[in-house]
Amino acid sequence: GIQMKAIICEDSKPKLAITKIASLFSARAFLGKYSPVQLKEIPDPSLPAEDWAVIDTQICGLCGSDYKQVFMHGTIDNPMTSMISWPQVLGHEAVGVISQVGSRVSQVAIGDRVVLNPWLSCVTRGMEPCEFCQRGQLAQCLNFDSGYVERGIHHGNSSTATGGFAQKVPAHESQWFKIPDGIGNEAAALADPFSVSFHAILKAPPPENGHVLVYGCGTLGLLAIIILRALFPTVTIFAVARFAHQAKLAKELGAHHVIDHKPGRKIIDTVANILGTKINEPWSGLPMLNGGVDAVYDTVSAPDTLEVAIRLTRSRGSIILIGVEPPKRFEWTPIYFKELSVQGSNGFGIEEWDGRRQHGFEWYFEFIQTRGIDATKIITHHYALNDYKDAFMTCYKQGHNSAVKVLFDQF
Repeated sequence: GIQMKAIICEDSKPKLAITKIASLFSARAFLGKYSPVQLKEIPDPSLPAEDWAVIDTQICGLCGSDYKQVFMHGTIDNPMTSMISWPQVLGHEAVGVISQVGSRVSQVAIGDRVVLNPWLSCVTRGMEPCEFCQRGQLAQCLNFDSGYVERGIHHGNSSTATGGFAQKVPAHESQWFKIPDGIGNEAAALADPFSVSFHAILKAPPPENGHVLVYGCGTLGLLAIIILRALFPTVTIFAVARFAHQAKLAKELGAHHVIDHKPGRKIIDTVANILGTKINEPWSGLPMLNGGVDAVYDTVSAPDTLEVAIRLTRSRGSIILIGVEPPKRFEWTPIYFKELSVQGSNGFGIEEWDGRRQHGFEWYFEFIQTRGIDATKIITHHYALNDYKDAFMTCYKQGHNSAVKVLFDQF
């Protein structure tokens, strides 16, 4: 086939404006006929270089960043807008079978079942590895705007590296990871979000018999709970959930205490009561604990989650920000007073665990085989690519639909 079906996102100011106004009346306008996001037929991928290979897509997960883009959730002064090119085919959690290889490809062969490592770092662009790529820190690459791939940090936000919401996906051979026999396509489709949560936890691994709080029980939060239970079995896990179905899954997957996300005061009180920590009451606003949890893995990273997190983390504890939400002002003195480490966590690459270094995906496959990790419980919905509007609306109304991880699995 010369043409493939793909979900295209264009950079059209008029379409953005019309859609934004129409969305005030109905959220479905974000997917309406004037939306910048449309299912279209486009040419099959062309290889930007001979060490690239193409898959026939079998599964692609919808990531929070995909539906935030579709529902225009963000700010225009976000510096990340400097790192993307248009038009885009969204989707970066792709699994499929290699169907075409360039003449220089040696790492994969036609018929291999693979999952996409989406980072468009130096090697994928035909460049010598920068200092970050040399260390295996692929998401921190310095060259996301260079080489023969159009600007973009990962598949789905570069016009060259079209994403997984399409019947075919092109990528550099080093980006295709073979899926071991015995690991199904659905499990493999979670390799990317699993690696995001694993990378974040490794930034501040909890101490023996420690206490941690996972903020948000969507895909990344639930995966963090799975990882913490498997790798840090002595640690007590608090989890903050927004919806009842998330709370239920968090409990099933091993969180010890699941707390509702509102009000923030209640979260702080609950942690204080369970840990027996004194509550310091200010003149106004939320109280602060001087003791508290060792680390917070904040998969939401909104102003109100960060505000609560810095209040219930112990002195010299760590808060790892994995989410992307627009900022606003709050009182953040506890960061300085308690000497907190507040750290961003973006993506994944080569991860060190247990004295060994390998890619996050390889750790994921190893943990499935050696530690019995099963993350597929978080998959709640399956859609055909043709039904993309329903798929996105399911994510939009996740509380109503009890959605966590939504997959396209018919192309």
